Amino acid sequence: MKFFIDTANLNEIREAQDLGVLDGVTTNPSLMAKEGITGGQNILKHYKDICNIVDDNVSAEVIATDFETMVEEGKALAGIDDKIVVKIPMIKDGVKAIAALTAEGIRTNCTLIFNAGQAILAAKAGADYVSPFIGRLDDVGSDGLALIAQIASIYDNYTFETEILAASIRHNMHLIQCAEIGADVATCPWSVITGLLDHPLTDSGLEKFLADYKKGNK
Repeated sequence: MKFFIDTANLNEIREAQDLGVLDGVTTNPSLMAKEGITGGQNILKHYKDICNIVDDNVSAEVIATDFETMVEEGKALAGIDDKIVVKIPMIKDGVKAIAALTAEGIRTNCTLIFNAGQAILAAKAGADYVSPFIGRLDDVGSDGLALIAQIASIYDNYTFETEILAASIRHNMHLIQCAEIGADVATCPWSVITGLLDHPLTDSGLEKFLADYKKGNK
């Protein structure tokens, strides 16, 4: 499974990259605003700053919702760096934009996926990634993990090359369960990634090893 970090915070991205497990970054307008990044040129520069840190796969989101402007924005975003993956919303014009950008060799991530039908359309249009929002589904009483499993089964049936990018991951078990049921990628906050490090038996075991070492080397 690939690990993407869902943030626009450069310090968190550097930490994740330094850990040696990072495969990419996802961002959105809300995450940019959280870091105080506003204005078109400032946002474009920030995407470039992110690309300078990571090896590949920086999802950058279009703001437009009509076909022509989404394609125009997508081309501009892709022009920032070869690492950019253009994030397109799951709407009718978005599917058209994915097909158009794919035809020009531009990678895309179809975002705001909430059912299997949407995931099929995105894959048919040529999206490199689809982003089912499992946490948001859970919030409204649906089963986000079941959707991941359903999409994985459908994609396996037809050998779609589109990768399932599990998004809106809220906690460590979400991440582990996504790995169990076949998500290709998980994008999550830095706290979820670092949460995988923790177990009380690891802490107590290390404490005992170090205490025994000190006793034997007095």
